Amino acid sequence: MKEDMRALGWPLSQLGTGLEALARRSGLGPSAVQVPVPPASLTAGREALDRWIESAAGWLGVEAEPSTVSYEGLEPMIETAGPAVLELPSMGTSRFLLLLPRRRRGRVSVLAPDLRAVHLSTEAVRHALCVELDQPIAREVDQLLEEAGITGVRREAAQKALVHDRLKAREVGGCWLLRQSPGANFWGQIKRKRLHHGLALLLAAHSVEYFLLIFSWWLIGQAALAGHLDYGWLLAWALILLTLVPFRWLSTWLQGWLAIHGGILFKQRLLLGALRLHPEEIRHKGVGQFLGEVMESGAVESLALSVGFQGLTAAVELLAALIVLSQGVGALFELLLLPVWVAATLLAGRHYFKQRQQWTQERLAITNDLTERMVGHRTRLAQEAPEHWHQGEDEALERYLDHSAKMDRTAARLTVIAPRGWLLVGLLGITWPFVFNRNSDIGLAIALGGILLAYRALKRLADGMLALADAVISWKQVAQLFHAAARPQLRGSPVINSASAASTEEASVLDAHELIFRYADRGEPVLRGCSLLVRRGDRILLQGPSGGGKSTLASLLIGLRAPQSGLVLLGGLDRQTLGDQGWRRRIVSAPQFHENHVLTETFAFNLLMGRQWPPSGEDMRDAETICHELGLGPLLEKMPAGMVQMVGETGWQLSHGERSRLYIARALLQRADVVVFDESFAALDPENIRLALDCVLRRAPTVLVIAHP
Repeated sequence: MKEDMRALGWPLSQLGTGLEALARRSGLGPSAVQVPVPPASLTAGREALDRWIESAAGWLGVEAEPSTVSYEGLEPMIETAGPAVLELPSMGTSRFLLLLPRRRRGRVSVLAPDLRAVHLSTEAVRHALCVELDQPIAREVDQLLEEAGITGVRREAAQKALVHDRLKAREVGGCWLLRQSPGANFWGQIKRKRLHHGLALLLAAHSVEYFLLIFSWWLIGQAALAGHLDYGWLLAWALILLTLVPFRWLSTWLQGWLAIHGGILFKQRLLLGALRLHPEEIRHKGVGQFLGEVMESGAVESLALSVGFQGLTAAVELLAALIVLSQGVGALFELLLLPVWVAATLLAGRHYFKQRQQWTQERLAITNDLTERMVGHRTRLAQEAPEHWHQGEDEALERYLDHSAKMDRTAARLTVIAPRGWLLVGLLGITWPFVFNRNSDIGLAIALGGILLAYRALKRLADGMLALADAVISWKQVAQLFHAAARPQLRGSPVINSASAASTEEASVLDAHELIFRYADRGEPVLRGCSLLVRRGDRILLQGPSGGGKSTLASLLIGLRAPQSGLVLLGGLDRQTLGDQGWRRRIVSAPQFHENHVLTETFAFNLLMGRQWPPSGEDMRDAETICHELGLGPLLEKMPAGMVQMVGETGWQLSHGERSRLYIARALLQRADVVVFDESFAALDPENIRLALDCVLRRAPTVLVIAHP
């Protein structure tokens, strides 16, 4: 088995070629991108290897996520991991298995160095990954079973069970999952998940279901009107209705499947888009506007799916109604009337859309205003007279109620008059044949069935148009997030990014030349001809008046903004070479208090969110040590769960000074070459300032502190 695995494993020197082939075979990456050869120094540690694989995957336009799983869950993970990279620890020198996407219980496909797809058992792959863990325990268990006198098949089963029980909680690493970035082409992601196939199958299942339903009622109606209704006809009718059951089940299951997987893709893209927004796109918005966007993002997901289902159903039913009406009496009149009525329904839906748009604007304005007032409630209590607290609220509510009444009237006309009006007009259309043509009982029955089918279709169409208006309006609120996810990112060189940030021998760690920057809404530049040289080990204090450009300079240095002119180098390398991730790994910042946040998560997560998650034991110990150095030890002792205590808006409340020290610890834990502190010590008392400065000067290689004079 070892020889087979050695032949199937890719050596480190060929891992770049293997990643490119794996991405191409999995339909993730481009067809002609060459990944640079990894340096031999990657064997020195897992951290450098993680960085190289992450950067190499970014070079190919995909994402590589390091994954750690328990010994017990390793086998199920292997079955569903592909495409993935697995490190083989038992091969002496570093070798890697490349898993192809394959969904078959107990079997996986591996991409061999000769680019063949080789099928292996999951157990064989698991054994190769865990042989170094298994062997010491297996020897102990063998000795125990030998003393107990257990032999044969029972011994083998007992050994396997005991080894599994001893190791089931042990974590196994060395796995990187490859996946397409949420910012990639959205239609491409839909095709990769085969959602379009599911949608086509849903349409086919619903069409067959509808055809069988019409055919069953045609059959029973034909028998009844012809006067030969017997048990054979009833049995045929019952069998057709039973045939409907699997198609109805399939339609329902496909709707849920599309809703879940489509919603996952959409939410991932919105989250990535939120992380890629520029500072200027965020600063002018308030808490209420962000809350509105979050609410609307959920509405877009659910409404878009409901609109799709309603539209498919209405289209199938309208087509079926036209076919049925063409076989009944008064066919010409009904076939001309139905398209006209559908067009009138669409016009009514357009009018509703305008009313809904005005109502949504008023609703979002009230939501924003109410949220901002709630956030600033204490300030209003202290600074605003009680008689002015509700100033403007009554007028806003009156406008909102007026728009609500107009929208409700329009919605009532659309959902009531459109389908029921058609029912009345359609029945009037068959009145003449009913009165004067007594020999067309079957034709009248068919025409009546077609009218009822069209009524049901128009009702679905009206409901779908209400949902469509909501989806379109909600989409306008979140479209910025959706499109921001596709913004191009600088990838950087995998070889450069795999090197340790502190390993460069450049004397100047940060060098800025003739920087010029102006905001879009200002004519004069905030910075003009600004230059800065920071050497390794420097401790620099940058002071100046408010509005002088200190924070703007910090945002240019850390890569949050790009200068209109000039050049910034880190260790002699520009941002194009390092890429966005490599740049942020080498220089980090603790922004001003109002631009930094405590998330509703554990205290440890808020500390280590810029390092890695889930954290290792070393990460947790390092975080706790820094907290004690910053004077946060008493806080940890007060919190019932310590480092895993939930904090944030709905958790443990932190004071202003505690938050400031949390931000300082968060920046230090990222272990960057340069750390920028922007007004980070302003909220601290003299004793805590001394503790924080001692910790910063001891732990940060190079420090730039921005403060007021």
